[in-house]
Amino acid sequence: MDTPRDLVQRITANIETVIRGQKRAIRLLIAAFVANGHALLEDVPGTGKTTLAKALTRSVDAAFKRIQFTPDLLPSDILGVSIFDQQTRGFRFHQGPIFTNILLADEINRASPRTQSALLEAMAERQVSVDGQLYPLEAPFFVIGTQNPIESAGTYPLPEAQMDRFAVQFSLGYVTPREEVAILSDQGKGHPLDTLDQCAALDDIRRLQAAAADIRISDELKRYIVDLTGATRAAPGVVMGASPRASLALMLISRSLAMFDGRDFVTPDHIQEAAVPVVAHRLVLDPQARFSGRSARDVVNEILDSLPVPA
Repeated sequence: MDTPRDLVQRITANIETVIRGQKRAIRLLIAAFVANGHALLEDVPGTGKTTLAKALTRSVDAAFKRIQFTPDLLPSDILGVSIFDQQTRGFRFHQGPIFTNILLADEINRASPRTQSALLEAMAERQVSVDGQLYPLEAPFFVIGTQNPIESAGTYPLPEAQMDRFAVQFSLGYVTPREEVAILSDQGKGHPLDTLDQCAALDDIRRLQAAAADIRISDELKRYIVDLTGATRAAPGVVMGASPRASLALMLISRSLAMFDGRDFVTPDHIQEAAVPVVAHRLVLDPQARFSGRSARDVVNEILDSLPVPA
């Protein structure tokens, strides 16, 4: 049987046949999946956000659904709806696309806040409430959201409660010219997604999740995480700092990264690697800080530079 590290490397190598030059993005996406969190990919159009999500889903033998978020999308389009059955003379619930293992919420900021809120319970509690009934979601349940940070017409900024439910947020960025040439060559006769084979079963993902939960983290590093997130609440220019949910997500993502590296314990390097993708998107800066060009990433990096690292 493959070790957890071998399994992760196999999934990564499979995705890299489609996504060129994005090792960090692939690592963070798989880390969020293994940590039982959710991921928000934010970047300009054409950088491969949706392709990365599809490459992961085609690498794993898991149920997959995609929802294209639009302004007229309704909560029932996501959750499902109860329909009256003439034969049984009662209502029967028809499940929506949220009942899956991996859900791609494409251009998530194009839906209204009311529709976005339909995801809150599912992302936090792995269940759906419809007409007073609770419907549990099969594990694992993983939401990949994508959004364009530049375009504002016809979009609705994600509320803080929604942002806080994403374990990580990151961008892909542009690849090097050499890698972009390789992308052109890869798609000369078709898209490599069309020939991508599955390389892991759903039980493999559950095994990775169990292995990540066994990764040790010392009390000193737990305190390091708490001090890091706590410092965001008192940082200049920050209106709302990171919540305890951010501390928990930072620990879980750090465990996944340690497992990927073949370690059985978390190191400060793993926490520092995960800090910006896990914490920055949860911060709310005051207008003066934003207008001066300061970003949430800057705040987290400044805290990392000033915080003593446990020996």
